[in-house]
Amino acid sequence: MDLPHDLQCKKETLRSLLERFERVAVAFSAGVDSTFLLAAAYEVLGDRVLALTGRTISTPKRDLDDAAAFCEALGVRHRIVDVDQMAIKGFADNPPDRCYHCKKELFSLFLKTAEAEGFTFLVEGTNADDAPDDRPGMRALRELHIKSPLRDAKLTKQDIRTLSNSIGLKTWDKPSFACLATRIPFGETITPQKLARIEQAETLLFEKGFRQVRVRSHGNLARIEVETPDIARITEQDLRQEIAEKFTALGFDYVTLDLNGFRSGSMNKTIQ
Repeated sequence: MDLPHDLQCKKETLRSLLERFERVAVAFSAGVDSTFLLAAAYEVLGDRVLALTGRTISTPKRDLDDAAAFCEALGVRHRIVDVDQMAIKGFADNPPDRCYHCKKELFSLFLKTAEAEGFTFLVEGTNADDAPDDRPGMRALRELHIKSPLRDAKLTKQDIRTLSNSIGLKTWDKPSFACLATRIPFGETITPQKLARIEQAETLLFEKGFRQVRVRSHGNLARIEVETPDIARITEQDLRQEIAEKFTALGFDYVTLDLNGFRSGSMNKTIQ
C-alpha cells in the first residue's frame, strides 16, 4: 500500500522515537492503538520488546484472549499483570476521577514488572486525537513519566488504522472499546457482579452480530447502545424479545435502547 507522504513521514518519526529505546515495554490492551504500537516496536527492536497486559475484573476475557493470541503470533514476550481493582482506593466508589486511581495503580505495576524484566522504558498507545493531559487517566500517565510515542509522532486514530491495514494487522478496523467500568454512571458503586453482568450482556450482543456496542448499567436498568444503522435491526420483534428475555435473566429489571445510538464516553454526561 502506497502511503501519503505526510503519513510516511509520521511513520518514520515513530521509528526514530522507538529506536531511541534500547529495550522497551509496551502497555498492550489488544486495541487498535496498542496493537499497532507493539507491532511497530517489535519491527524496530525485535526481542528487546516486552508486552504487558493487565488482568482486571473490568477487562473483558475476549480482550485478554486477543492479547495473548497476538503476542504468540508475533513472537513477542508477553506478561499478564494481575491487578485487584476492588482494592484500589477510589475505584469501587466510582468518582469522576476513577480512571486516575486505576491507571496510576495499573501502570505502577507495569513499571515494576518492566524493571524486574530488565526494561527501562514503558510506552503506551495514546494518539494525537486523544484528549489533553487534564483527563484523569492522562494525568496518571504524566505523573509516572510514561511515554506516548504515537502521540509524539502526531499519529491520529485514522493514521493508525491506515498504517495497521498497510502492514496486515487485523485490528485496523476493530471497533473501539473501553474497560467495563465505563458502563456504570459515576457515583454508582462498582461491584464484580455488575461488571460480570455487563460483560455477559455485551457478549450476547456480539454473538448476535453487532460490532460496536455498549450496555450501560443504571442500577437494574440496561441501556443498550448500538451504531445508528443497527437500531432498526435490534428492534426487530424476535431479536428484541430474545435480548430482553436474556438480559432479564441476567438480573436487569428494565431493558432499554438508546435512540441516540452508540456514543463513546456517553457516561460523561453524568458529571456535574
